[in-house]
Amino acid sequence: MNVKRPIYLQKLIDRQHNGMIKIVTGMRRCGKSYLLFTLFYNYLRNNGIEDSQIIQVDLENIYNEPLREPLAILDFINQRITDKREYYVLIDEVQLLNRFEEVLNTLLKNPQVDVYVTGSNARFLSKDVITTFRGRGDEVRIHPFCFSEFMSAKPDAPYMESYLNEYMYLGGLPQVATLLQEEQKKEYLQQLFTNTYLVDIKDRYNIRNDYDLEELIDVIASSIGSLTNPTKIQNTFKSVKQSNITVSTIKTYLDYMQDAFLIDRAVRYDIKGRRYIDTPQKYYFEDLGLCNARLNFRQIEQTHLMENLIYNELCIRGYSVDVGQVTLNTRNEKGVSQRKQLEVDFVCNKGYDRIYIQSALALPTVEKQEQELNSLRHIDDSFQKIVIVGGLQPTYRNDDGILILNLFDFLLNRVSIS
Repeated sequence: MNVKRPIYLQKLIDRQHNGMIKIVTGMRRCGKSYLLFTLFYNYLRNNGIEDSQIIQVDLENIYNEPLREPLAILDFINQRITDKREYYVLIDEVQLLNRFEEVLNTLLKNPQVDVYVTGSNARFLSKDVITTFRGRGDEVRIHPFCFSEFMSAKPDAPYMESYLNEYMYLGGLPQVATLLQEEQKKEYLQQLFTNTYLVDIKDRYNIRNDYDLEELIDVIASSIGSLTNPTKIQNTFKSVKQSNITVSTIKTYLDYMQDAFLIDRAVRYDIKGRRYIDTPQKYYFEDLGLCNARLNFRQIEQTHLMENLIYNELCIRGYSVDVGQVTLNTRNEKGVSQRKQLEVDFVCNKGYDRIYIQSALALPTVEKQEQELNSLRHIDDSFQKIVIVGGLQPTYRNDDGILILNLFDFLLNRVSIS
């Protein structure tokens, strides 16, 4: 299966010879090695770089175990630098390398060498990149397949809705897309979650009471798109699970899940007050298939899955995404002053650009339309306002200037919200 992944490839291309270590991070099995060793390698070869100028080391390969020692891998690389040309060093699973920080910093001092590595989220996280390399590491975050990448691996056929349903049900991990049978895909996702992601978290942080951790993952998976906070979750544990887990432990476990790229957090933003509100927040899963796997592929709520899908797509496109709140001061029929809070699903920022987005599975009635449009109408700035709608409803702009955008147009046409 040949999926080109142009967004991430371009990020590597743009960072060539920038004097920093290019570090590809992301959740396990999302395609980091394929990006570096296949797509980027092919790009270099197609653009005049000879094979002898590309030094590849797969540290996960047992035959390369001797190269996990610092002096051994440096000797291996130095022996292949035979002239004054530029060389590309590609190292997979760099966390398996003993004293890898010193090795990478040593390579960085050689002006002939341009260094690219992948790091597993088990022992090599985004925060490790920041603290270890302090301005010398350039992180490229990779995600599972977005829907357009997922579709590029499918045969041309007029089955767009069925493909979307499959994607929202089984997600976009590359290995899942290659399996043929649905049961195989479901089994793979469940085993991957239990035997890889959970093991990574438990091993890294030496978690012994893993029952609460697994229960917390299930709580988050069943409340996608809902505002929550650690105190509210603690109350759920007390009343439903009869657990005495503390707020502090819940916060810590949520951080662990974010570090492992399993979930992401959207912070609440007061649009009119122009300030962030610390709590409550929303959590979204990095991959919909993994979210559904935690619930044994039951409790599938299309509205929440669509919201999660849109959130992931916006992040892949480089937006910083918050949950919006519009506060209105109104009076009731008796003239009593009231404060009303309206929710905006997403406040999306990229540079000086901002977009407000509502997610709506359908707009079947006038009442539903008013519900989705009301908060956007009360935002008094000139940034673009959009309602993304599921199904096959055509895209159009209404009398308020709000774009009613079909979900497929949003997912498959990247200029649709620019």
